[in-house]
Amino acid sequence: MITLRFESHLAAAPDVVWRRVTSVAGIADEMTPLLRMTFPRGMSALPEDGFVPGQKLCRSWLLLLRVLPVDWSDLTLVELEPGRRFLERSPMLSMAFWQHERIVAPSARGARVVDHLTFRPRLLPRVLARASVALFFRHRHARLRRRFGEGAI
Repeated sequence: MITLRFESHLAAAPDVVWRRVTSVAGIADEMTPLLRMTFPRGMSALPEDGFVPGQKLCRSWLLLLRVLPVDWSDLTLVELEPGRRFLERSPMLSMAFWQHERIVAPSARGARVVDHLTFRPRLLPRVLARASVALFFRHRHARLRRRFGEGAI
């Protein structure tokens, strides 16, 4: 297993950050222009209630540079604390195991976003998979800091 951790301090209230990072528009903004993740028509955000933990929400295609299908994810939430945390454990074509935990918490002057990733690649060599995921999540956090500004630690 490979584990990675990313943390950003943002100059925005935790509830504002939570609404953005769990919305389809916010997810798209974090990923652009590297990837686009598809969602079913009419889905505007991750559900805060009415979902069954461990049951697939949808199949999302990951599109490189927003157009070229390179992977899919059966998006599955296993835990959710609305406004604070989600734990996603989604089967993927490229990963024998994929887990993404995101925590949004108050910080001194805004919010702290922490992503914990645990994965085992299926298709790529470990070193390439680790580097690709790290690059992608550094990009996502840079996009968050650009959108909300950097908060104090």
